[in-house]
Amino acid sequence: MGKILYLECNSGISGDMTVGALLDLGADKQAFTKALQSLGVDGYHLHFGRTTKCGLDAYDFDVHLEDEGHDHIHGNDHEHDHEHDHGNDHEHDHGNDHDHDHGNAHDHAHGNDHDHAHDHGHSDAHDHSHDHPHVHRNLQDIYAIIDRMDSNNRVKAMAKRMFDIVAEAESKAHGIPVEEVHFHEVGAIDSIVDIIGVAVCVDSLGVDEIVVSPLSEGYGSVRCQHGVIPVPVPATANIVSAHGLKLRLTDNAGEMVTPTGAAIAAALGTRKNLPSSFQILKTGLGAGKKDFKQANVLRAMLLLEEEEEAGENMWVLEANIDDCSGETFGFAMESLLEAGAADVWYTPVFMKKNRPAYMLSLICREEEISRMEDILFIQTTTIGVRRYPVSRTILDRKKRKVTTEFGEAEVKICTFKGRTFCYPEYESVRSICRQNGLDYQTVYSIIRREAEK
Repeated sequence: MGKILYLECNSGISGDMTVGALLDLGADKQAFTKALQSLGVDGYHLHFGRTTKCGLDAYDFDVHLEDEGHDHIHGNDHEHDHEHDHGNDHEHDHGNDHDHDHGNAHDHAHGNDHDHAHDHGHSDAHDHSHDHPHVHRNLQDIYAIIDRMDSNNRVKAMAKRMFDIVAEAESKAHGIPVEEVHFHEVGAIDSIVDIIGVAVCVDSLGVDEIVVSPLSEGYGSVRCQHGVIPVPVPATANIVSAHGLKLRLTDNAGEMVTPTGAAIAAALGTRKNLPSSFQILKTGLGAGKKDFKQANVLRAMLLLEEEEEAGENMWVLEANIDDCSGETFGFAMESLLEAGAADVWYTPVFMKKNRPAYMLSLICREEEISRMEDILFIQTTTIGVRRYPVSRTILDRKKRKVTTEFGEAEVKICTFKGRTFCYPEYESVRSICRQNGLDYQTVYSIIRREAEK
């Protein structure tokens, strides 16, 4: 059984919503603030609080930027909470009237007014080596900031991956090389805090897999520093397209998925679908700043995957074929496996008039029967397919990557009654053999040995 993080994006996703949801789920807030202090970036303070969305209690996280000329924040040596009633005097309107810097990774799409507690960090010593918010930063500048973070390499790699995705999307949107993409002063601070926060929080939760739901998006347009642009904004659309994310349009006016939010979804997802059965260990809600007819929250769920039950119901499809070439059979097998068949095999048989032939057999789930039959009728010469239900017992299995002296290799890890079995994947073994002139059995043993460690 493995621990899964599930991000349910029914109201879109942004950086601050994700940080809030993960903190509400139980991520390490102290590790988050410690990592931020080590960056040497100032000109902001953090807001940690609670708010309600359609009657639901949710975590409210935000990055409050300080006006140039005000004192800059340099640490968190004297951390304390203050209650402030901002009300209408301190209005946060992050809707269409607010200027968005989408070409520069500004990530405030969810505005809302509420009473809240500020978590200020202050240091009496003013360290002039810290970065100031009025500097425009490129991707290498961001890398330098991440590299000096007091955290592990997994967190740093995750944060860089998210920034890479944003930079590539902005590069395409503006028609400039990635190295010329600059993060505007506001967008840079927001994105640095949100992305670093997400990376640290995810790492502290210690999950095995991450599933991201389809992203709900609004319609219409938003105003950025260059003018009015359509929703989803170009950078978000580029990320969705490049990384195969699923987008679901709603009747909510305005932006619901920010570029940073889309980059988080693209970078974190490790599997497409939830397991067939699981336990819900804990739920966290991160509040957006806008108000929609539905609760504007990002729900994060910590799930425990359960082993698949013995006797899983499957279907066998069969067809006797005596007039197909071997190449046709080979292509049909590839097509069936790519479409989701659990297995495909051929059996030599003799048909009427003693004609030699092959029986094509495959096993699939009930919902896949129609797709499999389409392939059989289109890619082979059969004019009939028979089917019948079967049950099967399978071992719990997961795919993992291991590092060997010859590079990375993929391994299938199976468990049964407390015992573990490691099976290197054929494609990884073949690749290492060809690249290094080694024999199959030697490479297979090396990969298996590393996996068993």
